[in-house]
Amino acid sequence: MANVNTAVLTYEDYRNAPDDERHELLEGELVLTAAPNLAHQKALFRMARLVEDFVLERGLGEVFIAPTDVVLSDTNVVQPDVIFISKGRKSILGADNIRGVPELVVEVISRNNPERDMVRKWEIYARHGVGEYWIADPDTRSIRVLVLEAGSYRVAGEYGAGDKLTSPTLKGLALEVEDVFAVPGRASGQGA
Repeated sequence: MANVNTAVLTYEDYRNAPDDERHELLEGELVLTAAPNLAHQKALFRMARLVEDFVLERGLGEVFIAPTDVVLSDTNVVQPDVIFISKGRKSILGADNIRGVPELVVEVISRNNPERDMVRKWEIYARHGVGEYWIADPDTRSIRVLVLEAGSYRVAGEYGAGDKLTSPTLKGLALEVEDVFAVPGRASGQGA
């Protein structure tokens, strides 16, 4: 019988993991995260740029992208693709990481492990009180906006081609979904 390590790891164990690979700590389990594909990275970059432009123009706070450690607890350290921290919560920003709960996180679904974003991290974010969670899917070119109510997420909106995403947290944001998933060399809305 194979020896299976079932020890619950902590943030200190996580910090001592090899830094040549990307990891997250989910419920005490060190999870190796493969490098995302190019569609994932393009969507992440565009979304982060659009959100950051909105946030900076209004002086609302700061936007970060993965890999940035968000320490939710000693056994849950995540690296959301896009993270918003309001200026009123800047005290959770440390020199090395974010120690606390962001107001908004975005996960761009990874083809190699969609269950991690759609189930595991969904549950972890809800339990730790992340108020708004976006799930972006490059394959369907859609974004689902979830808001936390009474400890569970409810769908605040589902957005696809031709839609403008709005955010309960970032009031006034009207993000064109096609701008997130735009094909290089083509203007927004000119097809796949």
